[in-house]
Parts: sequence; structure tokens; C-alpha cells
Amino acid sequence: MIKSLHLKKYRKAEQLFFVEGEKAVLEVLASNWAVQALFATEQFIAAHPTAVNKAKLLQSCNSEELVKVGTFSSNDAALAVVAMPVWPAFSPIAASWTLVLDNINDPGNLGTIIRIADWYGIKHILCSAETADCFNPKVIAAAKGSFLRVQLHYLPLPAVLANTTLPVYGAYLGGENVHQVTLTEQGGYLVLGNEANGISTAIGALITRKITIPAFGGAESLNVGIAAAVLCDNLLRLSAVTSATFQ
Repeated sequence: MIKSLHLKKYRKAEQLFFVEGEKAVLEVLASNWAVQALFATEQFIAAHPTAVNKAKLLQSCNSEELVKVGTFSSNDAALAVVAMPVWPAFSPIAASWTLVLDNINDPGNLGTIIRIADWYGIKHILCSAETADCFNPKVIAAAKGSFLRVQLHYLPLPAVLANTTLPVYGAYLGGENVHQVTLTEQGGYLVLGNEANGISTAIGALITRKITIPAFGGAESLNVGIAAAVLCDNLLRLSAVTSATFQ
């Protein structure tokens, strides 16, 4: 059953996914997410007797068995099978930022972006249908527990962005220098495009402000996760300044 959850179609059918490693498993056990089964080493169980009781099913096993069914090359702690949450429908929140992912294919990049969103207090990420599945084991591993605090919504992005009154910022190689942007509002949407092709034409038509990270060297481009971190850092900093000005 765990091996089947490596594939999206079985995760969707069962409405289950799995989390590996001591820290991430402990985070999910401490949350209000439903842990259907916990497979753990005797050492992990002995070290966390209260936490392991959160699981509906607890099964002792060895590290070799954990590696065999999971994706980690080593795991001497635990693997948890978790029920997918049912999140409320997305509703824009004034004076806050929402990330928009236009066909982000790489699970590692998606996990990193989830972690970045969590660091900057961004609670919602909107995803195109082509964006990697947020419950992919590689996404969960890269997110490092942040998947518990950021809600991802897979929606028809053009319909959402066409009906918003909030500003829609797009990350481009050419655009306003993000270091010099002046915000007129304390929030909005930040669109990040595909790793190879950038923001699609359909989404690009709905961008109200194109922004860029100025280059000081000769690299052709930045990884989308790194770009997300730099842009979030600048926009959240500017938002704080804008908020102070409004007050």
C-alpha cells in the first residue's frame, strides 16, 4: 500500500500520502492531521511514546524496511501514512500575499517554494493543474514540515486572476527592479512561471506588473525556488513599509 502511494493516481484514489524521517513525522504527529498508520523503529517508539499514540495504527519495523517502502536512502526513525486534508475553498485575503505557480513541474522546487511561503507567513499557494502534486513524496520531503501550514489550491488560474481586484505581479527576466518597486497595496498575487518556459501567455495577459531580480553577474537565470525567496523577501519587506506608512 505504501509503495502504491508513490504514484499520484493511487494517492488520489486513497486520499492518502506518506511522510518520512524523524523531524517531519514528529511534526505531523503534533498536528491535527489524521495519521492513519505509523511505521517506526523501536528506538523512535521508545523516544516518543506519547507522540506515537496519535496514529490509528502503530507498527514496529526496522530501518531496512522503511527504506524499502519509502524514498529515503536511509531512515532509522519512522514513516507515517497520512490522510489528505480537506481545505476550505480559496478566498482572497486583503493585505496578504498569495503565490501563484504556473506549471512548476519539479517536485523539489515545489517543496522548496512551500517552505519559503511558510517562512514568510504566506498561507496560500494557487497552482495550475500542470503543477507538481503537492503530496508527491519529493515535495513533502523538500517542504520539511511546512506543508502542514501552507494550503495549496489547484485551480483554473486565468479565471481566478481575471476576477481579482488585487495587483498581480509576475516574475520575469525583464521588468521593474524589485529593489525599487513602490507598492500601492499591502498584498496581492505573485506569479512564478515554469522552470524552462516561464509564465504562460494566458497567465501573462493577466499580469498587472512585471518585476525582476537585477543581475550583477553573468548567470542566465535563477532557479525558481531561489527567485521565489528573493521576491518574497523584497515584497514582504516593502509590504511592512507600506503598512507602516498607511498607519
